[in-house]
Amino acid sequence: MASPVRKLADLIAGYSVEVRKSDDVVIRATMAAMPLLVELYRAIVERGGYPIPMLTDELLIETFYRYADDEVLKHVSPIEKFIQEKANVMIRILSDTHTKFMSSIDPEKVKIANAARIELTKIFLERSAKKELRWTVAPYPTKALAQEAGMSFFEYEEFVYRACAVHLDDPISFWKKKGEEQKKIIELLSKVSELRFVAEDTDLTVRVDGRVWVNDDGHENMPGGEVFTAPIEDSVEGRIRFTYPAIWRGVEVEDVMLVFRKGEVVEARARRGEEFLRRILETDEGAKRVGELAFGLNYYIDKFTKNILFDEKIGGTIHMALGAAYPETGGKNVSAIHWDMIKDMKRGKVFADGDLIYENGKFVVEL
Repeated sequence: MASPVRKLADLIAGYSVEVRKSDDVVIRATMAAMPLLVELYRAIVERGGYPIPMLTDELLIETFYRYADDEVLKHVSPIEKFIQEKANVMIRILSDTHTKFMSSIDPEKVKIANAARIELTKIFLERSAKKELRWTVAPYPTKALAQEAGMSFFEYEEFVYRACAVHLDDPISFWKKKGEEQKKIIELLSKVSELRFVAEDTDLTVRVDGRVWVNDDGHENMPGGEVFTAPIEDSVEGRIRFTYPAIWRGVEVEDVMLVFRKGEVVEARARRGEEFLRRILETDEGAKRVGELAFGLNYYIDKFTKNILFDEKIGGTIHMALGAAYPETGGKNVSAIHWDMIKDMKRGKVFADGDLIYENGKFVVEL
């Protein structure tokens, strides 16, 4: 029987990004993910692709931000741009060995670097929307990520592989079936003009008429398990209090409360990290607007792990992202950031044009 690592590599290469003959496949990972990297090499080469590894370490990233002056922070390498423009496939493996490496970095430096790289973000999103670039983000369990999630390493390993469904005999069939289930939810939501979210400390309305709902069925994220769109930019009204810490580049902001008027954040509070929250909101004009609205539908994921790849898919949640919209949704918001924030809806309700469609973490209408 194939190991979970081998099955995950085959799932990524054969399903998530569907590696084809002569594809240039960029793989970003830390050295900790070497067992998965080896299996990915095999899976990519067997399909006729060309793996291009780009290995890094959190210490290198911290060194950059600690010592770079404004000129270096603002520099965008033509090599980085070339990769964004030419790669056929990009695979990013989340394999952190240190989850707090950015905690002492001045947020202003992060803001400067993010703003400079908005062109790269735009290229990436546009190529993805045109299907010129196939990409995925996938996990590899490490001790640091297990510790961050509050789990033992063996418990976390099992959690990761279960979330990706590689504990099953045929994970690809599972994800194809999951995609069909989520397609029915999209058919429902595509007929809706206005959504209203009601829960503790939350009463928020958004308009989504004319926007496209996207089915995250394990292609551009592994694990998948969400449907998402971009609200009409000036339509978000009301307040929302997020259940879990909002994490940006390793910095945790706890108990975030946002108030929106005409689509823009007019009030932002947090029990911890409020100054950081406010500074990131000032990154650019689009950072105060919502670029994504989504329902989490992966019920294999039932714990908050401080890893957005899993947490945004928690079954029974919604999440919103401040900043850049994905062009394929029809969203027009442009920003150097895309910051997901998660709300547990297991005691909440969602109304579609006034009708109850979702209650206590699940859709309650016939699909």
